[in-house]
Amino acid sequence: MEDLRLCDSEYRFMLLVWELSPVRSGDLVKTCRERLGWKKSTTYTVIKKLAERGFLKSEDALVTALVGKEECQAAESDYFIERTFEGSLPKFVAAFLGNKKISEKEAGEIKAMIDSHKESC
Repeated sequence: MEDLRLCDSEYRFMLLVWELSPVRSGDLVKTCRERLGWKKSTTYTVIKKLAERGFLKSEDALVTALVGKEECQAAESDYFIERTFEGSLPKFVAAFLGNKKISEKEAGEIKAMIDSHKESC
């Protein structure tokens, strides 16, 4: 699947699917009503739409996620950095940090993440 981006309401819905998957569609309707304020018809419309796009499967009233949360988050992050910061991670980090201070522990964790993703020369 090429486009893993979701609009805000689809993402909030998928958070529920990822949390509960596999889940009976009736239970998902109830959860969407409680947590998102959605009507039954809205939930079934979104199930159908996201099934057609390959994000989930709905068979025999059982809804199962086909795409992982991390996969969607990575695609959305890539799109956001490309669109907003011309693909520049340093520009993104500078804007994200702004005037914020981070602890020595947080700096170490971030450095370790960066080191693990470095390309070898």
